[in-house]
Amino acid sequence: MSNDQGEPDMESFDKHEGAPGKLVRQLKNRHIAMISIGGVIGTGLFLGTAIALQNGGPLGLLLGYMAMGTLCYSIMISLGEMIAFLPIPGGHIKLAERFINPAFSFTMGWNYWYNWTIILPAELSAASVLVGYWAPPEQLSPAIWITVCMVIVVVINLLGAGAYGEAEFIFASIKVLTIVGLIILGIVLDLGGGPNRDRIGFRYWKDPGPFVQYRGIPGAKGRFLGWWAVLTQAAFSFIGTEIVAIAAGEAKNPRRNLPRAIRRVYVRILLFYILGTAIIGLLVPSNEPSLNLGDGTAASSPFVIAIQNAGIKGLPSLINACLLTSAWSAATSDLYTSSRALYGLARAGNAPKIFLKTTNNGMPYVSVIFNASFSVLAYMGIQQGSGRVFAWFANMTAVAGLLTWFGIGVTYLRFYAGMKAQGMDRSKLPFSSSLQPYAAIYATCFCFLICLLSGWAVFLDGNWQTDTFVTNYFPLALFPILYAGARWYYRTPVVKPENMDFVSNLAEIEADW
Repeated sequence: MSNDQGEPDMESFDKHEGAPGKLVRQLKNRHIAMISIGGVIGTGLFLGTAIALQNGGPLGLLLGYMAMGTLCYSIMISLGEMIAFLPIPGGHIKLAERFINPAFSFTMGWNYWYNWTIILPAELSAASVLVGYWAPPEQLSPAIWITVCMVIVVVINLLGAGAYGEAEFIFASIKVLTIVGLIILGIVLDLGGGPNRDRIGFRYWKDPGPFVQYRGIPGAKGRFLGWWAVLTQAAFSFIGTEIVAIAAGEAKNPRRNLPRAIRRVYVRILLFYILGTAIIGLLVPSNEPSLNLGDGTAASSPFVIAIQNAGIKGLPSLINACLLTSAWSAATSDLYTSSRALYGLARAGNAPKIFLKTTNNGMPYVSVIFNASFSVLAYMGIQQGSGRVFAWFANMTAVAGLLTWFGIGVTYLRFYAGMKAQGMDRSKLPFSSSLQPYAAIYATCFCFLICLLSGWAVFLDGNWQTDTFVTNYFPLALFPILYAGARWYYRTPVVKPENMDFVSNLAEIEADW
């Protein structure tokens, strides 16, 4: 099969298992389901919420996660329509080439690779913070725990997509059970069911209050800024939901399984994030000293702090161990996604062809090894403190992830325009939503606005922090630079709606139905 330029279409051979240099569809329905529901529930929720609670207070935390939840859902239903119709290797990166131009695909691809490459050391740093609950940094170097976690993550990925799917199914199951158990336990503790019989209720909403006056700024302005400060951290928690698009190239029966995964997104948003953050706001005051991760000595999450305060012995260690597996799980997903993103870039000709090399079972080993090498950045936490390094990487990941969502929104709007121009009925797609195109417009605009104002705090009087400015605005500055350079190199105009390709690869995709 050939593409429009008469060149062999590499994607048309993906279904032939074992073909050299090609991915193999090894991920089953239960793998995709658990990856979409729990695959990226990690330190953003279990540990990063400590920072968000400090900045926004219980109500600011809840409202920030609710706002980000609407944004996440809008992006996922946009992505769902495209990727369920065309579940091709490279996911939304390859779709950007079809519906916009190669330059935008180049920009999306490298931004996405950067996002998942940076988040890997963030998760490893967070893992060392969690381990610090048992062995503080002054007693045992975080380098030991970072190395242990790193080895586990790399080995799982080198075993291939099937092993990744099985490991992620187990890890994600533990995380789902953990968060459900913590929510139930949190309700019990709030109602006075703990050993200390302390009925908390909404005590911490009254004192120190529902909002935090950010940086001591008085009035509604300080409360609003506190809420806005939550958004970037909330984005770090939600980023990664789109991983099902990258996994599409290795999913069995993608047109049946991917829509099911997309429809489960709202469960994750409502149950895990909205209800989870509501419980956190009830159990831990926003001025709790242990919430401070900046010095690297805060070795527990808000959930663990709440259990300790309730006087339950033994359980904090068990919960902390479960949270540690969530860091391993998230780090495993990070390496999987970054390696597949790099593979997709190579497929599109935007990265060296060496990254196309795979084993006989379809594992892109060169991409995995190359991306794994960036995990050594986690060792920065040895000198700077793992908590502080985690915050740096979380900022960079959040902004880069929001830019990915921005790109998905733009790609969908072009996809929508193309289907309309060519008279195609969206209701006949494997997945469609009646909220479109308004959901995509909302998500695209809101993503850009959050990125633009993500580092606003550094511009307050006497609050300049170079590291905060760089980690927030470097990804934002890089995106247009990459696009301008790629546009100059490719010199390819934006494809017109009436000329968009909705046909290539359909025969192969329908054969895998």
